[in-house]
Amino acid sequence: MFRIQDNLDYNMPVHFGGVRLVPGTVATQRATALVIGYETAREELERYIPGEFELRIPEVQVMFSTFSRINWLAGSCYNLINVSAPVRFQGKKDQIEGDYTLVTWENKTEPILRGREQTGIPKIYADIEDLHEMGSCFHTTASYEGSRFLTMHFEATGPMAGGERDRIQAALGSMNTLGWRYIPKINGPGADLSQFILFPQRMEVETVLAGTGSLQWYEMTWLEHPTQNHIVNSLAALPIRKVTRAILAEGMVVLDRMASRAIE
Repeated sequence: MFRIQDNLDYNMPVHFGGVRLVPGTVATQRATALVIGYETAREELERYIPGEFELRIPEVQVMFSTFSRINWLAGSCYNLINVSAPVRFQGKKDQIEGDYTLVTWENKTEPILRGREQTGIPKIYADIEDLHEMGSCFHTTASYEGSRFLTMHFEATGPMAGGERDRIQAALGSMNTLGWRYIPKINGPGADLSQFILFPQRMEVETVLAGTGSLQWYEMTWLEHPTQNHIVNSLAALPIRKVTRAILAEGMVVLDRMASRAIE
């Protein structure tokens, strides 16, 4: 009969076996990232920040990333849209500044499953177009079964240089991604597991383009998306007071799952 071995790493379905984790092994992937940040209403954004966190500034960051040459997926690729807010975790043991992940959409099943189960990132599925490029203009769209819910536009003005480039490289070079790993009870309500997670990652930035950016959320009806319309509509209701950041960066993303941990 099947028995779990303590020295192996398992994912469901467990009974087909696990793999041995090699110390020092990291996930690497080429990335093109379009980042647009905007100021919003503090009180409205705080509705979605757990009480264990403090919102540092009332800002939402939306990042589109297209990944390729992914080592743990045998060189495959996928697209992602991550929505986060800058926070400070105020726990009994840990005090950490980072970005709390409100939601992450991806267009491939495997990273969704691993991200939810292993690192507590709230990943869900969406159709995410590749980044369209026409001269200095870039855009992408996220949708679900034909109903769009997000568009992002960026017009590059030129390469970023000097101190501003150094600041962006430093910010992307060390990112404290924070998530809420929540496994509901089978017969609910309540949770069998509820813990906050730190998932460090970094982007080794090679090029950064400065420019102007904009985005638009589109509300969805229950018929258009019965399980995610409340997520999209909550984000769409946050006012976009002014765009605070718009960049397009390229480089290599490094993910070290072994460095991730529960925080208290």
